[in-house]
Amino acid sequence: MKITDVRAIYPNWKQLPQGVWQSAFWQIVVCVESDTGLRGYGYGGGGEPGAMVVNRHFKHVINGRKIDTVEHIRDLWEAMYQASLPYGRKGIPVMALSGVDLALWDLLAKAMAVPVYELVGGLKRESVEAYATSSALERCRDLGYRSIKPVLGRRADPEKTERLIAKARQLFGPDAKVMADSYMAWDRQRTLEMAQRLGPYGVYWFEDVLTPDLLDGQAELRSKIKPIKLAGGEHEFTQFGFEAIAKAGALDIWQPDIAWCGGMTAALQILKLADRVGASVVMHRGGEIWGLHFIVATHCEPFAETHPHRWEPGAEVLWLDEPQANAGMISPPDRPGFGVSLNESMLS
Repeated sequence: MKITDVRAIYPNWKQLPQGVWQSAFWQIVVCVESDTGLRGYGYGGGGEPGAMVVNRHFKHVINGRKIDTVEHIRDLWEAMYQASLPYGRKGIPVMALSGVDLALWDLLAKAMAVPVYELVGGLKRESVEAYATSSALERCRDLGYRSIKPVLGRRADPEKTERLIAKARQLFGPDAKVMADSYMAWDRQRTLEMAQRLGPYGVYWFEDVLTPDLLDGQAELRSKIKPIKLAGGEHEFTQFGFEAIAKAGALDIWQPDIAWCGGMTAALQILKLADRVGASVVMHRGGEIWGLHFIVATHCEPFAETHPHRWEPGAEVLWLDEPQANAGMISPPDRPGFGVSLNESMLS
């Protein structure tokens, strides 16, 4: 099977949050066509610039190349990564590469008439626990979630944050996992203060407490906030970026985003690295179809992040037939490829 075309499209998003980076550089759709007539679809980041990287560069790097095995996908990943070194390595180019990589996995799995998880390592678990990233605490409890990560907001003051976490603990009970995500808004002193305030509520992890480049600072905080774990990595790229996290000993829990970090191919390398240094891997946005196939086929933590508002009436749906959490659990479909189809109406 040979690649005959590669193209990326920035969907016609209408409900993106305004005034933040997502409003300009949100997710792209990548389509890879083959001489068999099959198409593979992937999901990457970077908005219109990301689509430009695919359409003006990656397309010409891999067009005409063979894709019959997982090893071929690894070769194609390496070719795109090497070709983009002068302007890539992190950020939008790797987000774009992620979309191409996922489309290649989808294409190969469809050609072999199996779900992607069979190519990754085989189905190791039929369903995994889903947690909700949301501040609609009562709603998430009523939906059957057993674990919750409230949205703190960049300007949440300590008292407000403590009330929110206390309410989450009260609603979800003593055995629930309750997490806190500051989204890079805390400094060292605020992190230590919040560990003292929130420690009594049994918080499982603090996420993204500092900016991604402050690895030594995060490493120092790890021992000071125990038993709360330190999590992060959604804004890191490829196994090379995670090698810096490993070297610094910066995080207890690594959270690569499969649609940003370099796709399935990079995520598998990141998991191998985590194994070597004893870190846990909890996929960022793992409840979305791309991460879900990874979770069920590997030994990473069986814990999938979901955003319940994506399933509310009137929400934008780019991928049809994507699984939803039910009673706090989520399962991938057993259809070939990733098992979802594209909502073409969002591309015009």
